[in-house]
Amino acid sequence: MHNTLQLVLILLAAAVLVVALFRSLRLPPLLAYLLVGMVIGPHALGWLPVSSETSYLAEFGVVFLMFSIGLEFSLPQLKAMQGIVFGLGGAQVLLTLALILAACMFMGLSWQAGVALGGILAMSSTAIVSKLLAEKVELHSRHGREIVGVLLFQDLAVVPLLVLIPALAAGDKNLGWTMAEAFIKAAVLLAVLLVFGQRLLRPWFHLVAGHKTSELFMLNVLLVTLGLAYLTEFAGLSMALGAFLAGILISETEYRYQVEADIQPFRDVLLGLFFVTIGMQLDLSAVADNFVWVMALLFLLVVGKALMIGILSRFSGSELSVSIRTGLALAQGGEFGFVLLTLAGGVHLIDGSVMQVCLSAMLLSMLAAPFIIQYSEAIVQKVCGGEWVNRARELHEVAVRSASSEQHVIVCGYGRSGQNLARFLEQENISFIALDQDAQRVKAAAVAGESVVYGDASRREVLMAAGLNRAKALVVTYADVKSSLRVLQHAHEMRPDLPVIVRTLDDTDLEKLRDAGATEVVPEVLEGSLMLASHTLMLLGVPLSRVVRRVRQVREARYSLLRGFFHGATDQDDELSEKVQPRLHTVALHEGGAAVGKTLADLDLDSLLVQVTAVRRRNIRALEPQPETMLQAGDVVVLLGAPENLAAAEVKLLQG
Repeated sequence: MHNTLQLVLILLAAAVLVVALFRSLRLPPLLAYLLVGMVIGPHALGWLPVSSETSYLAEFGVVFLMFSIGLEFSLPQLKAMQGIVFGLGGAQVLLTLALILAACMFMGLSWQAGVALGGILAMSSTAIVSKLLAEKVELHSRHGREIVGVLLFQDLAVVPLLVLIPALAAGDKNLGWTMAEAFIKAAVLLAVLLVFGQRLLRPWFHLVAGHKTSELFMLNVLLVTLGLAYLTEFAGLSMALGAFLAGILISETEYRYQVEADIQPFRDVLLGLFFVTIGMQLDLSAVADNFVWVMALLFLLVVGKALMIGILSRFSGSELSVSIRTGLALAQGGEFGFVLLTLAGGVHLIDGSVMQVCLSAMLLSMLAAPFIIQYSEAIVQKVCGGEWVNRARELHEVAVRSASSEQHVIVCGYGRSGQNLARFLEQENISFIALDQDAQRVKAAAVAGESVVYGDASRREVLMAAGLNRAKALVVTYADVKSSLRVLQHAHEMRPDLPVIVRTLDDTDLEKLRDAGATEVVPEVLEGSLMLASHTLMLLGVPLSRVVRRVRQVREARYSLLRGFFHGATDQDDELSEKVQPRLHTVALHEGGAAVGKTLADLDLDSLLVQVTAVRRRNIRALEPQPETMLQAGDVVVLLGAPENLAAAEVKLLQG
């Protein structure tokens, strides 16, 4: 008989080994956790027994995941998404429930069991889908917004289903009154949290942060998150919904970025434990005994659900590619479905054989979900005309942006070093076009008026579209030697006379890059951006004295002239170690915004330690805004500052 410490050690050892294996095979780690649960669970090796304490602890993984998602959204964004949440999300849940109800009655099951199964199978996995979308930086894409909207409605739909299922099993004659009471309780609690929560939360966080103790701040974050989760659970709602609301409330404060970094370790560890407990529930012998029924339900769940959601999305006005991505991402069972299934089985609304078939099909669909989402892009490309259409669109955008450029610089990569180089080029009025594959960064920089487009610089056709034959220089600003060698090969073949400057982390591959045709190789990250700029400017004919003066001025000003960087998905690891690193952030002003009609002097953002570096108005970019600059609806304000100060400035611009 294993004691608790032995069980923990078994779980940790299995998780570390299997996750490391899956990482090396470039497979989603979620599958590793599910596999660990299947192997060491009670239905296989039996090393780890199922217990209510373990399952309850694992639920906190979903709680912290929903909290992190809440941090990504603001109340104005959620109001803007209400059409997706209650339109597309509501249609998906109701239509799924109706179809499953009809199928159950056709097969001879009771209508009560049909309603329960409809609600169970309508759920999708918030944990799996949200994590994979976050890893692919697609939470704020068009299909990402639709997916999150549907998931939010599913989470809300759990509330009446938790009340409805026991009432159906008991034959409650006062079912209508029971449901109305639950809805009133939920509405009152949500209204109180959303209306008064922000007013109480901001001064409370100010008070805690004033002690300047990281331990106290972390304890406060856990208190707020778990406290709101407890309140919503106490009111009959899910804990995950309370955590989501906590994230939304904190997202409106200036502590958003600090909280996001602090909460990540708890979220990832507990979420892994959640998936282990899900894998432990799969009984392979039950799958074998009911193989035909399990496979039939799995097919209906994955294919039928994907088709239904895709059609609903298409009818709502989305493009075909968006509809396909949305349908494929939501074509699986969900963790809240397991909660409802356990509840229905406990009150004997569903018999054991049907319950085991549903459990097996839902688990197998969740195992397939990461693969479906991973290959959804390839499916979209085949259905929507093939990959060449997307490549042609990408090349067209690059070609259009570079069509009027002559004697320009092609900047490969628009991370920190690429953006620092762009500042120097702008000061010398040298035109450039930047290529980057980080969609989040490209979008943020493009909104601010930067000359950057999405494209893979290591592809020959992309370099040609960027005007390689007309360029005066080419700069590789990222430290990927393999990609740099491909760029050098293409440049040497098409423009052997073109100066090419390459960045590398150290001197290891210096000779290899020079032999491949690099004019200059600039090693070391810390001084890389300054040296990169100086070599480029000198090769472009700028006098040496002016270049030296520029670099000296930057150093004397402690790099203040390098006005931050647009944060991208690839900067995630750096953020954990550089939480106060200044960054650029764009804020779009809409009609009715607090800053509309006010000057920059009136706003006094300097008091928040935030600098306005640019104001984009009707595609005209002002590099040096003046205090008397009056903001108008439709302006895009580019801010520079520490993450927590940027959050406060954004609130002041939008809400006053």
